[in-house]
Amino acid sequence: MKKVLVIMHKDLVPPQTVKSQEIDRFTTPYVTEFDVIQALKKNQYEIRTLGIDQDITPLIDEIKEHKPHVVFNLLEQFNNDPAMDYHIVTLLELHGIPYTGSNPKGLVLARDKALTKKVFQYHRIKTPKFFTLKKSEKLKEPKGFQYPMIVKCLYEEASYGIAQTSVVHNFDKLKERVDYIQQTLEQDVIVEEFIKGKEYYIGVMGEKRLKVLPVWELVYENVDQPEKEIYTARAKWNKNYRKRKGIDHKKAKISKELEAKIKKVCKRSYKALNLSGYARVDIRVDENENAYILEVNPNPNISHDDEFAMSAKYDGFSYPNLIKKIITLAN
Repeated sequence: MKKVLVIMHKDLVPPQTVKSQEIDRFTTPYVTEFDVIQALKKNQYEIRTLGIDQDITPLIDEIKEHKPHVVFNLLEQFNNDPAMDYHIVTLLELHGIPYTGSNPKGLVLARDKALTKKVFQYHRIKTPKFFTLKKSEKLKEPKGFQYPMIVKCLYEEASYGIAQTSVVHNFDKLKERVDYIQQTLEQDVIVEEFIKGKEYYIGVMGEKRLKVLPVWELVYENVDQPEKEIYTARAKWNKNYRKRKGIDHKKAKISKELEAKIKKVCKRSYKALNLSGYARVDIRVDENENAYILEVNPNPNISHDDEFAMSAKYDGFSYPNLIKKIITLAN
């Protein structure tokens, strides 16, 4: 029986006694961890779980004592720093332990949104025009940029720091939002030209031979201009807000030509970033069907009701089979 060690943040280790019906999909922080562990059990793997935070010693001890055949990596940060996660998989490689998800180089390239965009610009992959600011760097009136713009944290994920006020239409509002991220959130900043259009999420799996999942669409059923909406933290996690705006996700209703175009650019972006394992590509398509890569998320959320897993289900993967597939792709 294959031994699988599941690693995650120490605060996200699910209680052993918790049951599926006791979990609120919007407020329970360890939803993904719970789903993955349950799927691994259904696949009859021998499972151990390990929570990690600021000390790497428990992982080294676990490897030496229990010798897992593969590590299922659900760790998205180390020592409260998302940019440190690549060190974990580097350590696993040094110990010769296969692991799920992306390799270290892919994590470094994709976690830094500015670095990602520079790679895309080199490969002539469309991405919104942007500039960055360090936490201590003073904002000046940007030249050569058009409003509206969107202001985001440079390294954070899961829409952290993103609200409706993130989209700005003049310099005063731009400065106000930049100040918020620099001073209140204490983060570096990335500012992009805002692309009006529909937003899509596309799962990609593999390394040399890539599997691209069906294009998944973010929908706003109860708004007049969905092309102006953004996927804020409230839009992701607030049930009342989602209900009011009719927020959901589903198989995209687009032409075969556009779907083929999107899948092609997703493959190009995945390869350009040297990714492996699995990733989710976030795209906005404007009124002229120009597809702009917003970002690529290595090791994205794979809870059973998230975009990645639902797209895989539409393509014929049951959730346990999806998790098994991710195991087979372990580096």
